[in-house]
Amino acid sequence: MIQIKPVSDLRNKFTEIESIVKTGEPVFLTKNGYGSMVVLSIEAYSMLTESAEAALDVADKIAEETDKRYTHDEMFSKLREAVND
Repeated sequence: MIQIKPVSDLRNKFTEIESIVKTGEPVFLTKNGYGSMVVLSIEAYSMLTESAEAALDVADKIAEETDKRYTHDEMFSKLREAVND
């Protein structure tokens, strides 16, 4: 179930928010009725970023093995082609 709390609960009800995120669920915090931030456990955050970290590790390895470099425009053009194919 989605947990939405006012940002003031981060200060006033920290242990409640902490117990929610320990279950692996995020807590969405609002400020003045608008979304402000999301609180996640370290484990949940790691799961979200794991594949990006692995891809960056591969890119670093490839960069070490070659002198070929791409501009931002070239790289994004290649990504667009891969996504649209």
